[in-house]
Amino acid sequence: MAAHRTDPPEPPGFDPRSALAHLTRGQRAERLVHVRTLPAREGRVVPWPDWVAPEVTAALLGEGIDTLWEHQARVAELAHEGRHVLVATGTASGKSLGFLLPVLTALCDGTGSGTGRGATALYLAPTKALGADQAERLHTLAVPGVRVATLDGDTPTEERRWIRDHAHYVLTNPDLLHHTLLPGHERWRTFLRALRYVVVDECHVYRGVFGAHVSAVLRRLLRVAARYGARPTVVLASATVAEPEVLGRALLGQEVVAVTQDASPRRETVVALWQPPEQDDGRRRGTVAESASLLADLVETGVQTVAFARSRQGVEVVASRTRDELDARGAGVPGQVAAYRGGYLPEERRALEGALRGRQLLGLAATSALELGIDIAGLDAVVMSGWPGTRASFWQQAGRAGRRGAPSLAVLVAADDPLDTYLLTHPELIFETPVEACVLDPENPYVLGPHLAAAAAELPLTRDDVEWFGPTVPALTEQLVAGGVLRRRPTGWFWVRPERPSDHLQLRDAGQAVQIVDARSGRVLGTVDEDRALTTVHAGAVYVHQGQRHVVTDLDLEAAVALVVAGDPGWSTRARSESTFTVRSREGEEVWGAARLHTGRVEVTTRVTSFQRILPTGEVIGTHALELPERSLLTQAVWWTLPEDELALAGLGEDAVPGALHAAEHASIGMLPLLATCDRWDLGGVSTALHPDTGLPTVMVYDGHPGGAGFARRGFREAASWLTATLDLVQACSCQAGCPACVQSPKCGSGNEPLDRAGAVAVLAHLLSERPVDVARVI
Repeated sequence: MAAHRTDPPEPPGFDPRSALAHLTRGQRAERLVHVRTLPAREGRVVPWPDWVAPEVTAALLGEGIDTLWEHQARVAELAHEGRHVLVATGTASGKSLGFLLPVLTALCDGTGSGTGRGATALYLAPTKALGADQAERLHTLAVPGVRVATLDGDTPTEERRWIRDHAHYVLTNPDLLHHTLLPGHERWRTFLRALRYVVVDECHVYRGVFGAHVSAVLRRLLRVAARYGARPTVVLASATVAEPEVLGRALLGQEVVAVTQDASPRRETVVALWQPPEQDDGRRRGTVAESASLLADLVETGVQTVAFARSRQGVEVVASRTRDELDARGAGVPGQVAAYRGGYLPEERRALEGALRGRQLLGLAATSALELGIDIAGLDAVVMSGWPGTRASFWQQAGRAGRRGAPSLAVLVAADDPLDTYLLTHPELIFETPVEACVLDPENPYVLGPHLAAAAAELPLTRDDVEWFGPTVPALTEQLVAGGVLRRRPTGWFWVRPERPSDHLQLRDAGQAVQIVDARSGRVLGTVDEDRALTTVHAGAVYVHQGQRHVVTDLDLEAAVALVVAGDPGWSTRARSESTFTVRSREGEEVWGAARLHTGRVEVTTRVTSFQRILPTGEVIGTHALELPERSLLTQAVWWTLPEDELALAGLGEDAVPGALHAAEHASIGMLPLLATCDRWDLGGVSTALHPDTGLPTVMVYDGHPGGAGFARRGFREAASWLTATLDLVQACSCQAGCPACVQSPKCGSGNEPLDRAGAVAVLAHLLSERPVDVARVI
């Protein structure tokens, strides 16, 4: 909520250059590959709008805020005029003040109505932590007469009743909107009748399938509000994204004005690209270990730092190794370093957030900026353990430091991963290339169909509802009628079943939550979704919680419980799986000589078959079979084929084909995030020397979400750029047989076997040699 203050505080004395010099002392200097300093920027201020309610002005003046940055004023004016607006400016640019001015003014003006609630507003956040942070700010402002309340899954029934009948500004999330408010909208009719504003914070999170779900929920909300005569203005706030108008229109189905010129001041930020050193075996030191060393160095010198890791396990290992390093140096202090990730219990998260704010906690390992989701003053530095997947995420994470106008340091520690390796040698793709566009498909039938059923249960559907849900409404509703889900009557389509459709529809596609329980004490350590449970908490798996290792003794999927016992067996575990795919439909084709590129619908079937026990050295000391259920996924894919005689022309004998295609598949998955708003964990892949549906050697990359998320389609559209970058990366790698920096994958179900790096170069070069000149594009 930062803006121009009458008496700006003195910035802290943190010097990012000195901190970086400390990190690069001695032989470490060669690990620093690239440094870029983002210069300081002066803020541009404008006068206070004359329409702001006096109570709001007084509350903000009490906080020392008396003028606005230009972008805040622009957002406020557009929203005040009743126009949907999306503000997409940098982290800590004060986006929230832009929407709070019109929202709080409307709420204050509404207190003079006969009911005392002539206007209401909804605030939607993707995480509870972010909603709690916003609530704390509003309670601090204490605008007279405005009743602010938080509504989430932990809110007691009696409090919910009070919120429904009396609150002006309700802070909640899309999940509760979907499961509670919309199905019970008649009880919320007085609130909805007065609904003036809907704020959608951190809307760049809503991409892919999750974004399609949230888009449907927002459209259902606007539809139900219209039933009560309300046409609320929607204000969306986002980190910097490309094509924000497109994102806003995809989420709402209506025109949205974008505000993108960031007028807030910024102190300088030093950004460093860092490569872990080579070890005696020729492999590079692990990213997690290197990040832990850097975090320990920064914490030891009093630099408050957040280290972002790519996985929950990575978070635990970074925190544990950092504590171990500090203890070995005699610099460890209890509670000084901790892990923060999803799956923790709410009270654990709140305690960690408080310790971070109070600076008792100097080092925090976290899974993502949005899981942190809170505004912490005083963070000095950020360490990113591996490329976070997109440029948008990179700048979002880098912006978590220096959030109170102080200079900051951000260090990207490159992983042994194709995209990380490519970016180290092409830093312009980080610093001089626009951030990605958010990709979502609001008409994904696997998402929209169930939401139409939910909408019909709220209010009968009619053909006029194409205004809210798009032109596919009639066709999809007829499919729901054929499936016995809806019934068609002269006045529309009706929900006819006794249960609520929203109870069977999860927005986040997490499946059933599996509780992780200490078998001896009965204490719940955390939760994990069912699909992830198959690979992380199967019987025999090693599970890490706040640095303590546990061994899973039993996974009961019916009871949704994994039992664990504390103890370090001396190894870690890695699940192995097998996947097959069936082509269901072809929706696009490009001909590159003898090669064919396709996009379409596929069904991917995966089964976890075994797990390996792995020593800290990386040595596999055992493989153990597992009997776990299959999982099927109907999704969108991009795939290409080459006939056997073309592979022979590329110099590949029959025995070399599986390894070459497998290596090309891995590298392609690693490089697609260069073009699409995703990371490799959003994708899957399959390769085969002979597929029954194509009759040819085939390489496929697919979206790892039901119905697809738009990533594979983007790969098909940008195939020439995507595959050219993939070939460049594999060709330029200095390894002999293939390594994590080019063709090995951390998520390979078959343990990265077989892989043939040279074969991948040959097959990709031959594939690209056949492409028409007019499809070649430059990234």
